[in-house]
Amino acid sequence: MNSISISQLKINPSKAIRSALDFPIAVENRNKVEAYLIGKDLYEKMASFMEDLVDRKTTSTTDFNKGRDFEDIAKDLNL
Repeated sequence: MNSISISQLKINPSKAIRSALDFPIAVENRNKVEAYLIGKDLYEKMASFMEDLVDRKTTSTTDFNKGRDFEDIAKDLNL
């Protein structure tokens, strides 16, 4: 994983953001990772993946033979 110092980030934040479009960048302060910088598209893909994972887990653990109400399932899915 690529890294950047916090000083470099302050000097040229646009360059750091461009570098983080496809892969995360570790932001270091005194050689210790303090944060990760990720691009908008990668963040949205990660958020979508996590939402889908939660939805799959909920549907896989739901016993549809019990005939749960849609409102209960929607509540479990935070809809």
